[in-house]
Amino acid sequence: MIKSIKFVQINLLILFFLLGIGNVFAQQPKPKIKVRVDTIPTALILIDIQDFYFPGGRVPLVNPEAASEKAAALLKLFRSQGLEVIHVQHGGGTPIHKNVTPLPGEKLITKRDANSFNGTDLQNYLTTMKIKRLVICGMQTQMCVEGTTRAAYDLGYKCIVVEDACATRNLMYGRRTVFAIDVQASTLATLDGYYATIVTTADLE
Repeated sequence: MIKSIKFVQINLLILFFLLGIGNVFAQQPKPKIKVRVDTIPTALILIDIQDFYFPGGRVPLVNPEAASEKAAALLKLFRSQGLEVIHVQHGGGTPIHKNVTPLPGEKLITKRDANSFNGTDLQNYLTTMKIKRLVICGMQTQMCVEGTTRAAYDLGYKCIVVEDACATRNLMYGRRTVFAIDVQASTLATLDGYYATIVTTADLE
């Protein structure tokens, strides 16, 4: 009986030790992606961060302000390091939001489809600038962000999608409401690890 108790105690100690080791590894922060010092030529693509997606607009999203502020932080990071910035604007829509207003000289592309490459000079421009990796953010997550990311992957680019700099909205499927938080999560889940690496703004420097 005593031997059995000691055996159980030893097993519990081993289990707690292993759990402790697991927690240590789980708590390790992800290494930051240093876009400035990397040898991979990188561009930031901001997609459709336009006024019609904000409160009072034609198609208001859920929390577009927060996403635009994160996109503004990315824009500041890229500008401060002299890296390529590309603004994508959906034709026929409203102006680009004030938080991410293009500066003179920054590339501006107008598109008509969800895929930012379709019918635009984006591919030619990236080739001219020798860009190999894209940091992508914008609106809507499951439409133009996803469409552009998948197309970029198929064209051979390494893609990074910045989740907290993207926004979407509630959708209807039949009589069911698919809430924005679930649209966002399911879209990012389909992209993650294959079409793109999913990060937050805090993961980039």
